[in-house]
Amino acid sequence: MVAVIKKELRSYFTSMTGYIFVASFLFFTGLFFTLNNMLGASPDFNSVLASILFIFLLAVPILTMRLMAEETKQKTDQLLLTSPLTLTSIVLGKYLAAVIVFFGTLAFTFIYPLIMSTMGELAWSEIIGGYIGFFLFGSALIAVGLFISTVTENQVVAAVATFTTLLILWLIDAIIQGLPTDKTAGIIFALLLAAGIAAITYFATRNIYVAAGIFGVGVIAIIVGYIVNPEIYTGFIARVLEWFSLYSRYEDFQLGILSLSPIVYYITFSSAFIFLSIRMLEKKRWS
Repeated sequence: MVAVIKKELRSYFTSMTGYIFVASFLFFTGLFFTLNNMLGASPDFNSVLASILFIFLLAVPILTMRLMAEETKQKTDQLLLTSPLTLTSIVLGKYLAAVIVFFGTLAFTFIYPLIMSTMGELAWSEIIGGYIGFFLFGSALIAVGLFISTVTENQVVAAVATFTTLLILWLIDAIIQGLPTDKTAGIIFALLLAAGIAAITYFATRNIYVAAGIFGVGVIAIIVGYIVNPEIYTGFIARVLEWFSLYSRYEDFQLGILSLSPIVYYITFSSAFIFLSIRMLEKKRWS
């Protein structure tokens, strides 16, 4: 895994990818720091981190689009997949390399609070909490980008698909507000969810019997759930989609609150997409 990390870090800075990511991230951070803290005379640096969250959505595709898409396009993925390395080591190596670049760039921005500290007292606990939240938030987005990069061999497609997906995750709280909350809609959504899981299973295994079995189990579970407690499907769509609400979990960190729930959520979210990336590579290995 260390060899994969070194290779990826070298690739970032022997091409323009790493420089573009670092330059764009630092430019916008410096811009918002100047406007909010220096010219606005505000001691709240967490507002700067919150302001660049959307800008970061644009930067993540730059960081992740080449992770696996480039390997597939250049046909070097077969060498990688047939190497002695495990799929877990390959995926984690690529993921950690991107996270290291992100962490190093984020750590460099810590110079701004240090500059502010020479002018007065700062709420360091809030600032550190904001940095921890931003790092976890960014790591989760990188995991999504990594997964999408394993699906396609075109870097541009990977970048566009990653940005579109992250934009939907950004807007998901607003989307939830407009969704129906009645039981009928909840049951239909549950059936679509079961069908979607079955379709993903078939795509990954090419086994129609396993996919059909999963769909059958899902339908039975939906029926049993309705018999036991019909109200479980009231607001079901919102409860499911809320799991993908990344930004709402960041709000505590923005206030400097370190609670266990959002930390566990971001780690679980990242782990889920890393697992999906491993499964996608496993499918490629045997296809």
